[in-house]
Amino acid sequence: MQDIWLVVVTFLNSNLTDLSSYLFDANKRIYSVYLISAVLMAFYVFYKTKPSANFLKFLFPKRVWLAKTAKQDYILFFSNKFIKSLLIAPLLISMTPIAIGFSDILENTFGFHGFISTSATTVALTFTLVLFLFDDFSRFLLHFLLHKIPFLWSFHQVHHSAKVLTPMTIYRSHPIENLLYALRMTVAQGLAVGLCYYLFGPTLKMVDILGANLFIFVFNVLGSNLRHSHIWFTWPSWLESWLISPAQHQIHHSSDPKHFDANFGTALAIWDKWVGSLIKSNTVAKPKNLRLGVAGASDDLHASIFKLYWQPFADSARCIKSIFDKRIARLSKVMKQEN
Repeated sequence: MQDIWLVVVTFLNSNLTDLSSYLFDANKRIYSVYLISAVLMAFYVFYKTKPSANFLKFLFPKRVWLAKTAKQDYILFFSNKFIKSLLIAPLLISMTPIAIGFSDILENTFGFHGFISTSATTVALTFTLVLFLFDDFSRFLLHFLLHKIPFLWSFHQVHHSAKVLTPMTIYRSHPIENLLYALRMTVAQGLAVGLCYYLFGPTLKMVDILGANLFIFVFNVLGSNLRHSHIWFTWPSWLESWLISPAQHQIHHSSDPKHFDANFGTALAIWDKWVGSLIKSNTVAKPKNLRLGVAGASDDLHASIFKLYWQPFADSARCIKSIFDKRIARLSKVMKQEN
């Protein structure tokens, strides 16, 4: 019994220690530098709009930070970390076999003509850019599928059920979605490494800032934490054709039907532009009236942490059952016609 208790305590302590390090890890969205840059950008909005409240009240309104769904976000930040360590981590695969396998496929398909001879700096910058592009596109693709495939939407709906947005809303997600994103990252990194290994050889080095990919670090500094916030931070229209601004992501969370399935991208807007899902911030006439959440969902759909975890399984099961019922009905109709 004491051994079991020791294991539990060690597990809890390890995860709590890991969570406390998020403020000091440049690969985490709530890294202190990213939060500071978000505060500076928020001050720019405050100065520009000159609201009646003082800056602290403008930055931390009780209606947002103490809202019911915001409190759920704080709980999910902790509970999902434990679930990931206990249930998801053992399911994850290494990106190494994917990288080797993809490199072999490229060599078998196109042959091997020797590694490209160029400077170490060029190789590093190219590898860093390829990693970023593969990561960003794969995020867009999975996000797109989470919205378009009904049984996947059942799980992604947890994230969209937030009625208010704070930087902690990034952690408002179902464990199944977390698993899909973790697998996505493994595959994307494996393909990027495999491609660059085929082109440049085994000596690959990423250009990083404090351990984070150069391009991802820049994206996070440029207001990533305002994406999930009540602060309407826009970019020039021409720039929003290339990069997703914080305001554009807030539009993605809108419950207004005219904003449905828009702005799936994380950093780059070019993917949305290609599929016709890009909406710019200047199309929203009154951003203060932007309503958030899942349109048509009852207030008690995600009324508790238990429902946030359990309801998606029930909803996805109904979606899958509906698909099978339709196929069986179609098959029965065909068989009757043949008879």
